[in-house]
Amino acid sequence: MLKSMGAAKQAVRADIDSGTEVSVTGSAPAERTSGRNVLPIVEGVVLVAALLAPLVLQDYLTVFATRVIILALFALSFDLVWGYAGIMSFGQALFFGSAGYGVALLARDLDITNIFLVLPAGTIIGLTFALLLGGFLLLGRHPSSVIFVSLGTLTGSYAADRLARGWYYLGGQNGIPSIAPMTLGGYEFSEGPAFYYLVLGILVVVYLLCRFLVRSQFGLALAGLRENEQRIAFFGYKAQHLKAIIFTIGGAIAGLAGSLYAFHEGFVWPNMVGVVVSTQVVLYVLFGGSGTLIGAVIGAVIVEGVSFWLSDNYREIWPIILGLLLLLVILFRPLGLISFVLGERERVGSFGAKPKENNKQTVKEKRNAAP
Repeated sequence: MLKSMGAAKQAVRADIDSGTEVSVTGSAPAERTSGRNVLPIVEGVVLVAALLAPLVLQDYLTVFATRVIILALFALSFDLVWGYAGIMSFGQALFFGSAGYGVALLARDLDITNIFLVLPAGTIIGLTFALLLGGFLLLGRHPSSVIFVSLGTLTGSYAADRLARGWYYLGGQNGIPSIAPMTLGGYEFSEGPAFYYLVLGILVVVYLLCRFLVRSQFGLALAGLRENEQRIAFFGYKAQHLKAIIFTIGGAIAGLAGSLYAFHEGFVWPNMVGVVVSTQVVLYVLFGGSGTLIGAVIGAVIVEGVSFWLSDNYREIWPIILGLLLLLVILFRPLGLISFVLGERERVGSFGAKPKENNKQTVKEKRNAAP
């Protein structure tokens, strides 16, 4: 058994290190791209821009930027689920909104607003809902199809929306307004630079943890799962279990984002668990680029930024313009905007050390080149 698992790992590693990528439509493998390591540069530029943003933005734009960063954290949760495990979840808002409602109820009914209580509570709520829904959709006797999971998550999000609208305890159509500010001791986090840097710090920490996860041995299995699920199952990996794990982790991150969003906005409403927000996060990842993590962040920033500018300058037709822009990107850059600077080889990632043959060849070339 151990030998077969070891052989499976070597086979998956060989597929990933070969520099080829097979799409879900069965297209031909992509050609090997250049070995430039562009991803850290992109991540560094985005981080520096985010750190400097409150210093140059006006107060109302800082508030808007805080909301965008929370949505980027939400997009990160979906990119893990879809970009790395191939699970098209049309119900990601279910975990986002349920956590928002959960912390709003804690603040309203129990007067609990401490950051060390509400954020873990929201994360656990998102994780629990994802575990229940993922267990139902993914851990059946037979492997679940993509359509079944997509429609199942869509149905869950729609049902949660209808429940929130019809339940008086949750405020019905009006939601739960006037949520008390999140606190740390005697300090209250209000809109502004303090809340911005708090959210940015959480995003950076979660991003680094996700980056470590997708570059670990578990991430190697996920990469193989995304490239060829049948082969991974043939090697002995429980593909559905891997999907359920990453689905649950994505739900936990979405719950964390929903908790921050509830306290930042000061109220929650049924749309937070509904289909509209679930579709919105799909567009973020499609626009920025799936399976890269940073693409989800960039997509959320650009979509929200363009929407803000268009709605301010073209109030009557801005949704049409935004829809056309999204359609053009999806048609001509199916891998998202990140594909302009990031090759497919780097998108898949590197795992482990370089093959020894390459190292030997390099040494031999150096010897021959020596005078």
